[in-house]
Amino acid sequence: LLEGARRYFYSHDFTEMKTPKLLAKPTEGGAEVFTLDYFGKTASLAQSAQFYKQIMVGVFERVFEMGGTYRAEPSSTTRHMTEYTTIDCEMGFVTFDELREFAHGLLKSTIDFVWEECPNELKMWNATKPVLSDKAVSIPMAKVHELYEAETKEIIDDKKDLTPAEEKWICEYTKKNFGTEAVFVTEWPASSMKFYHKKTEGNEDMCDRSDFLFRGVEIMTCPMRENRYEVLLQQMKDQGIDSTEEGYQAYLTAFKYGLPPHGGFGWGMERTTQKIIGLNNVKEATLFPRDINRLAP
Repeated sequence: LLEGARRYFYSHDFTEMKTPKLLAKPTEGGAEVFTLDYFGKTASLAQSAQFYKQIMVGVFERVFEMGGTYRAEPSSTTRHMTEYTTIDCEMGFVTFDELREFAHGLLKSTIDFVWEECPNELKMWNATKPVLSDKAVSIPMAKVHELYEAETKEIIDDKKDLTPAEEKWICEYTKKNFGTEAVFVTEWPASSMKFYHKKTEGNEDMCDRSDFLFRGVEIMTCPMRENRYEVLLQQMKDQGIDSTEEGYQAYLTAFKYGLPPHGGFGWGMERTTQKIIGLNNVKEATLFPRDINRLAP
């Protein structure tokens, strides 16, 4: 999977980078962060390469990284781990539609590569090649709720997100009706966005975010970023984030002096591996899984 993805990135003029995993400030915020003493200061393990890849858009325009991601995720489920492999990507001078098309093409090309390179292993696992459309399929989140409730008669109370049952159902729906097992869910409420996400032009109650679902599970969040310095500062303020803190200074300086419109995503490798092969648990898709109960070997 990693080799197939790397080839796709290189064929689209991307530069591979390696960013620090010790951070002065949590990237994603919230409580799901591992902290440690760093010579008398409090540091955190990287929840993503978010800040660095956005900065590097101003240097190389298109960048990607393959590496470890660390989240103090308290969930003990078949979908969560505390350490996993992510492919982080960021693209400059891209539209929201172009970003989704690129991500869809990346998944499709990588799966084709895996089927070419690993036929014996895939046969041994009785893996079925995913059905994917030529172009990306996108459905607004409100439409997913509507379709799911009409089909199952189950009422979704919190419509700001999708339930795991809805994620599974909409992938089955798109396979049957659109010939694809991967779908983007769009039109997310701005109230749930990260401070660096971009609100939808003409409708600030929504943001330009999509979740890419594959065979019933989210494998990447795929949003546009806010590249205007003053707007970014205001969004930090609105979310109660102190933009003057040291951990944000280098990041914000890049925007102060100008970054192009850009967007990107973080792609979970173990979840994708799990779904390609047909494993029951994401922990079966990595060599030495880490979760709330495992710290060895």
